[in-house]
Amino acid sequence: MRTSVCFFILFSLLPVFAAESLRLDVQEFDLSNGLKILILERHDSPTFAAQMVFKVGSVDERPGITGVAHLLEHMMYKGTQIMGIKDYQQELPLLKGIEAVGVPLWEEKAKGEKADQQKIVTLQKKLDELQAQHRKLVLKDELWETYLKNGAAGLNASTGSDYTHYYCSIPSNRLELWCWLESDRMRSPVFREFYSERDVVTEERRRSIDNNPQGLLWEQLVGAAFIAHPYQWPVIGWMSDICTIRREEVEEFWRIHYAPNNCTLVFVGDVRPNQALPMIERYFGAIPSQPPPGRVETVEPEQRGERRVEVEFDAEPMVFLGYHKPAIDSPDQYVLDILESLLSEGRTSRLYKSLVLEKQIAVEARAYGGPDKYPGLFIFVLVPRSPHTAADVLAAFDAEMEKMIAQPVEANELQKVKNRLRVDFIRGLETNEGLANKIAYYEGLYGWKYVNTLLENWDAITPADIQRVAGKYFIRSNRTMAQLVKPSESKGGAQ
Repeated sequence: MRTSVCFFILFSLLPVFAAESLRLDVQEFDLSNGLKILILERHDSPTFAAQMVFKVGSVDERPGITGVAHLLEHMMYKGTQIMGIKDYQQELPLLKGIEAVGVPLWEEKAKGEKADQQKIVTLQKKLDELQAQHRKLVLKDELWETYLKNGAAGLNASTGSDYTHYYCSIPSNRLELWCWLESDRMRSPVFREFYSERDVVTEERRRSIDNNPQGLLWEQLVGAAFIAHPYQWPVIGWMSDICTIRREEVEEFWRIHYAPNNCTLVFVGDVRPNQALPMIERYFGAIPSQPPPGRVETVEPEQRGERRVEVEFDAEPMVFLGYHKPAIDSPDQYVLDILESLLSEGRTSRLYKSLVLEKQIAVEARAYGGPDKYPGLFIFVLVPRSPHTAADVLAAFDAEMEKMIAQPVEANELQKVKNRLRVDFIRGLETNEGLANKIAYYEGLYGWKYVNTLLENWDAITPADIQRVAGKYFIRSNRTMAQLVKPSESKGGAQ
């Protein structure tokens, strides 16, 4: 194991807190298999927050297996050869039997109208019988229960386009338990209950996308905005891919992307490196590394003209707008952070004040412009207030954007935005969980040291920067619009 130097980060707070300072002493270590460890000591309570960050998300998938990163997140809670099962040797033949029936069953179902329905019935009956036998051996949720019995809280995970996080908070005297549990499922997870869990994900997609107007509109917006880059497909995956993805494909995705050299462990709280590192080495050190999976090489072509998409749904109208923006490594991202807050954070933000409070033509006007590993989208959500239409809200929105590009932001307004960003950022660092989340978030996207740059780069932004970046990206030729309309109103364009 080799150890890098400690990194000392000193952040200046708001001018009114000039006498105070916030110091993050993040210590970085690497095991010989490539596993990175980040430790921030805080000994005010006998607990710590832990996160495992795998640098893999839906952007690393391919057509045919979209949704595999999210499905894998689900499968990682199904246990190992030790956890979640009464007798693994007794389980093995059942797993093989389930796979031998499940694969031909889904292959037959995939034939659609040409499928042999009697064959489907026969195979389904056999699969149900095998799964019933298997359930008798499964110790459901043993991982969760083990954590909870040992005082853990907040156990969960999330999958995004660029990264996957696993996290919890746990008493500091249970560090070895955490190491044992997490190294065990990194080394040898067993993807049991695969077909039933796949069904769970299909139902999740129906609930969050197919039967949800906002989810469906968001998916259509992103799908229309990207024609080449894998950001175009949804994190949860396309329904046909979820329904037909094979267990062996999930296992191969795990083998490639869940290697220690593609993972970072983040600990914030009552953890002492001289005690923790030998323990981490003992449990994680023997897990073999894998060839680096590599970056996505596809570059999204420049958009040359506004794109428009209509989605018919029996719901109130809304409009989503997506503008192409650069990746996290562009200096413009700091300006876009300011623009997000300036335009939609709080009741004094420009869009809320103009569209919701003064003109009263919208019930909602917000923006999402956070960083992405690759060039992504800055997205606006506009919801008209009846009887105003999407066209009314869009016209008012365009007027606000033209004003921003044409007229410099007043210095006091810009300073208020910077102050708000500072306060929100600092508040997010008050707890072990908040600190661990910030470190892990930026580590998954670009590298945790990006946190170093935020406050000073936000402070350096000028009104001219706001005009330049707004004028560069918030133009119609760089815009994709997705509009939700009722089936009877579909005529094309904003209504």
